[in-house]
Order: sequence, then C-alpha cells, then structure tokens
Amino acid sequence: MTTTETGTRDPDALVRRAGKRADTRQDQHFLVDDRVLDRIPEYATDADIDLSHVLEIGAGPGALTDRLLATAERVTAVERDPDFAAHLREEFTEEVAADRLTIVEGDALEVDVPDFTASISNLPYGASSEIAFRLLPEQRPLLLMFQQEFAERMAADPATDDYGRLSVTAGHYADVEVVETVPPEAFDPQPRVTSALVRTMPRTPDYTVPSDDFFMDFLKAVFTQRRKTMRNAVRNTAHISGLGDPDAVVEAADEDRMSARAGKLTPADFATLATLAYEVGQPEA
Repeated sequence: MTTTETGTRDPDALVRRAGKRADTRQDQHFLVDDRVLDRIPEYATDADIDLSHVLEIGAGPGALTDRLLATAERVTAVERDPDFAAHLREEFTEEVAADRLTIVEGDALEVDVPDFTASISNLPYGASSEIAFRLLPEQRPLLLMFQQEFAERMAADPATDDYGRLSVTAGHYADVEVVETVPPEAFDPQPRVTSALVRTMPRTPDYTVPSDDFFMDFLKAVFTQRRKTMRNAVRNTAHISGLGDPDAVVEAADEDRMSARAGKLTPADFATLATLAYEVGQPEA
C-alpha cells in the first residue's frame, strides 16, 4: 500500500478499505469525526500522560489507531473481529513491521492485557462497563468513550442524582472527569444516544478498605437498596455481601450513617462501614 503519514488517514476511507460496516448488534459505532479524533490525544498530552505504550480496545477500521500512532511511541490494539484485525495489519503494515503497533486479535475481556502506560479507546457500549473495570485496577490513566449517561454516573459527586455504586467504584481507583460530550453525528453508524469521553487519573484513596473485593461486594449489596436506610440495606443484602451477622454491623455502626441512604454517603463513609462489616459481620469459620 502507499505510505501514509500517521494522523492523516481519512476515517471514512478507512471504513471503505476495511470492506466491512459496523455491526450495531455488537454495539459497534465507529468514530469518524476528524475533529474529535484529533482532540482525543490532546486530552492525554494536556494531562502529561505517559504515551510510551498506549492500549486501544476495539480498534475497528483504525481511525483512532492512526491518531494514536502519531502521538504515542507504541500502540497495542485489541480487536475481536478477525476481519478488522486483518485490515489493521494490512493498513498499518509499516508500523507493525517497525514494532510500533501490535494487533491482538481477541475479546478484550479474555485476552491477556499487556503492560501499558495508558489506554485510549472508543469502547463498544455493551462491554464498556466490564472493560473499564478491568482496566481501572491497573492504575494507569484512561481516556475512554462511553454513553453519556454512564460517563456522568462515573464522575458524579455524592448526594447528586447521578451518584451511585458506579461513582464510588470508579472513584476508588481514579479521579474521574468528563472531558467532552460527543454527538451521535460523530459516529458511523450513528448511535441513538450522546457519548462522552472520560479521563481517569489513578489515585490512592484517602481511606483504607480491608480488601478491594470485599469493598466492591459491600457496595454492590447496599446499592441494590439505595432507597432504603443503610440499616435496612445492610440487613437485607447479606446474601450479596456475604455477611454472616449483619445485625452486628448495624449495632456497631455510627447511627448517622445507618440512618442515611446510600446515595448520601461519601466513599470514605462506605470504606468505614465496609471495614466495620469485615471486622464484626463476617461469618464464623
């Protein structure tokens, strides 16, 4: 193929050369707006994110891959569709040969994730939550495209309408910011919803938990009953949290926290309660 400078490939032409349309049944919506594609790497450089090895999930026809190669030293692109994976190898032959681009063919939830310095991806909506929470514990900066509603829940503050389990869980690993909303017209085919680009920067929380797994199970449990007081939520969800003695947790906990609903508590409040639950509510061996 003719040599093309990275960062200049036309997104629509890439789709044509791939010879395959997006499969909306698989939540594929290709980002084809040049202006948005050009801005995405800037959100990484503006935050001084290390781009020596960028992980891209769901590369598709390669429009974002092209922009990333113009900025990053090395890119690993994960693509589950064998036709698009083959297209990427042909389209970026020189970059692959120069060891600047590695194509990993497979499901992002199943393949071994390589060591990376940042992940920048236009995620398939249906798997975006699972992929994000596979990447967040890696403690690397992320720039990920989500449905706007999901993105705003990730970044929500306590006591707001969007605040919930997703907010606490994401905030446990990183500072989360919605950096841009993206209209349906930026994609081909157009999704039915507005999208949003989220930037997460790893953080060490200002609280401790007995273990991440226990903390996540505890959050999952109490947020299933977010409209009830924490007193009732803890008691009613032992089958989810795994607590053997939820009453002991309720009796030992601060009354103000037990009288509040989950949406009003801060992440530090949840950490305090989870630690207490771990200490006094565990089933006896």
